[in-house]
Amino acid sequence: MTNDERTADLEPGGHPDEPHAVQGLARQLNWLRAGVLGANDGIVSVAAVVIGVAGAGAGSRALEASGTAALVGGALSMALGEYVSVSSQRDAQTTLIAKERMELATEPEAELDELAGLYEERGLSPETARQVAVELTAHDALAAHLSAELNLTEDDVVSAGHAAFASAVSFLVGGLLPFLAVLLLPDAVRVPLTFVVVLLALALTGYLSARVNDTPRLRPTLRLVLGGAVALAATFAIGSAVGALAA
Repeated sequence: MTNDERTADLEPGGHPDEPHAVQGLARQLNWLRAGVLGANDGIVSVAAVVIGVAGAGAGSRALEASGTAALVGGALSMALGEYVSVSSQRDAQTTLIAKERMELATEPEAELDELAGLYEERGLSPETARQVAVELTAHDALAAHLSAELNLTEDDVVSAGHAAFASAVSFLVGGLLPFLAVLLLPDAVRVPLTFVVVLLALALTGYLSARVNDTPRLRPTLRLVLGGAVALAATFAIGSAVGALAA
């Protein structure tokens, strides 16, 4: 039996062929989800700005300025929001871990009884639950309690700085696509082709998001594409109206 299989056997409901039984996989999937969502935000946000400005009849210089502002401002906003969110989550997680570590140090017998009770509540007989609790405590008491009580591991505590950086980068990567499209495409086909490029990119991110979450692909992809189409059409219409009034 491999180490991964032993780890899976120690976790309630764990099997070596299931994703949640692989150490660190959940955190990797969370990073991937955050990256896909950040890229999607970049695509929609920057596309909405440049399409709206293009609808007002602005030239390349105005599109360049507005697109750059949308890229930089959006990336900084994403980074700040992610930093604050993850910092709050991290503070809560570290507090829980510290509390659990203190309880194990000061009340080991009570904590052992508590762990046995948790496994008994999950369907094990009192004797088996007690044996499992004793063996897990001997192996790694803190990890056993964090898993059983809080569904948490110490590896789940992520870096707020890393999360902020990843969000900013993913937003920039997504936002660069509509920004470059609206700048580089010929004026005559700039808006319609940017629409097409953005919707194709949204279809790709929708598919990837559904695949990462292991959900049906078609519905979330269509939902994302339709939502993006509505956002782009609305901003283009508003930009056109503003341009007509200003003329």
